[in-house]
Amino acid sequence: MSTTTSTPAAPAPAAADDSTQVVSLYQARKKIYPRAVEGHFVKWRWAVVWLTQIVFYGLPWLMWNDRQALLFDLGARRFFIFGLVFYPQDLIYLSALLMISAYALFLFTAVGGRLWCGYACPQTVYTEIFMWVERKIEGDRARRMKLDAAPWSLEKLARKGGKQAAWIAIALWTGFTFVGYFTPIRTLAGEVATLSTTPWETFWVLFYGFATWGNAGFMREQVCKYMCPYARFQSAMFDRDTLIISYDTERGEPRGSRSKKADPARLGLGSCVDCSLCVQVCPTGIDIRKGLQYECIGCAACVDVCNEVMDKMGYQRGLVRYDTLNGLQQHLGRAQVLRRIFRPRILVYSAILVIICIAAAASIAMRSPFKADIVRDRSTLARQVEDGQVENVYRLQVMNATETAQTYTVAAQGLPGLALAQPVRLTLGPAEAQWATVALRVPPETVAATPAGAHEVHLTIERQASGGEAARSLVEKTTFVLPR
Repeated sequence: MSTTTSTPAAPAPAAADDSTQVVSLYQARKKIYPRAVEGHFVKWRWAVVWLTQIVFYGLPWLMWNDRQALLFDLGARRFFIFGLVFYPQDLIYLSALLMISAYALFLFTAVGGRLWCGYACPQTVYTEIFMWVERKIEGDRARRMKLDAAPWSLEKLARKGGKQAAWIAIALWTGFTFVGYFTPIRTLAGEVATLSTTPWETFWVLFYGFATWGNAGFMREQVCKYMCPYARFQSAMFDRDTLIISYDTERGEPRGSRSKKADPARLGLGSCVDCSLCVQVCPTGIDIRKGLQYECIGCAACVDVCNEVMDKMGYQRGLVRYDTLNGLQQHLGRAQVLRRIFRPRILVYSAILVIICIAAAASIAMRSPFKADIVRDRSTLARQVEDGQVENVYRLQVMNATETAQTYTVAAQGLPGLALAQPVRLTLGPAEAQWATVALRVPPETVAATPAGAHEVHLTIERQASGGEAARSLVEKTTFVLPR
C-alpha cells in the first residue's frame, strides 16, 4: 500500500497594483511654447529690452577724446570709461561696483521680487528677442506646435532654416559686440572684414555667440530653473511684504468655465474661468494658480493675459497681480501695501547702498590723476660707487590717468644727504604708462653714521603744473639698504 504525500499549492502571485507609477529621474524636457500676449507689463519689458540693447550694441561705437568711450584694454592694462582712465591698481572700484550691484539686487528683490530676472537679465532679454524672431517666422503658438509635429517638408525646412539663420546672425553680432569692449570695435570690424582676427578674438566672438544662441534659442527656461543660483536663494530675500506675482485664491476659486453672460455667484464659481492662458504665456511653463514657485521669474505675462480675460468677461482686473502675502491675507489696499515697503530690511539695504555709492563717487572724484609704483632692482641691492657713496637702484613706473600729456619729476628724502644720482624727468602722453630707472645715493658720512641694513626712504613724484591744472605730488615708500 503506497502512501502519497500532498504538497500544498504555492500561493498565487499577488495581482499587480495598477496604480503604481514609474517616474524617471531623467525625464526628457517637454518643450514650452509661450503664447504671445499684449499688456502693460509686456510694454515695460520691451522698453527694457530696447534700452539695454541700445546701450550694449551702441556704447562700443561711441567716441570720446578720439578714442572709444568704453574700452577695457587688457593688453595695455588700461580701462577707459568716458573721461576716466583706470589701471589694475584701481581694482578697488571694481569691488565697489560689485558691492553696489549686490546690494541693489538685494534691495529690488526685497521690494518687488525677481524684477531683475523678469525684465533686465540678459537671459530674459535675449530669450525675448529670439522668441520674437521665432513668432515672426514660424507663427503663433498653435502654428509652432503644429509645425514641430508635422513631418519634414520644404516649408518646414525653410521656416526652421530661416529662424536658425536669424538666430545665428543675432548671436554672432552679439559676440562681435562683446569682444568690441576689449578690442577697439572699429579695429575689430576691419579685422573681421579681412578675416584677420587674432585667435583669442575669434574664440570669444564664436564662444559668446554660441552661448547666446544656445541659451536663448534652446535652453531658455532651463537656464533659469537649473543653472541660475538666484532662483534657489531668492526666498532668503523675500518676506511677507515683498511684492510678488500672486493669484487671488479667495476670489478665483472654485474655478470653472462659464459663458460671458452667466452669473458666477449663482453657479458657485469664482472669477477664474480656467482658461489656462496664464500657463500658456508663462516662459517657464508654471501654473501661477498653484502659488509662488521658484521657477517664476516675475515677468508678469500672466498678469497681462489674465487682465485681458477679466476685461472680456466684464470682471474686475487683478485676479493675478503684483501683491504681497500680507496684502492677500489681510485684504490690504494698494496704498497700504506700498506703505509697508518702507520696513527695516528695506531701509537698511537702502542706507548701505547709498553709503557705498557716495563713498565710491567721492573716491573717484578725489583720486590722484596719476599713479606710481616703485620696486627695487633685484640684481643689485646696494653698491659702493665713486667717492665712497652707496647707491641703490630702483624701477619706477608712472601712470598718467588723464587725457592730456603730463610731465613728472622725482625727488627723494629719508636719509641725510640722500639724492638722485641723475635727475629724473618723465613726459607721458594721454593715459600712458612709463618705466624709469632711479638711482639713489648717500654720502660717505651718512654711511659711517648710520647702522647697516634697510632704512625707510620716500620718493616724491610731482606732476608739473600745466594747462591751468595745479601741480600734484604723490609720495611712495621704499627702503634704502646700507651694506655691512
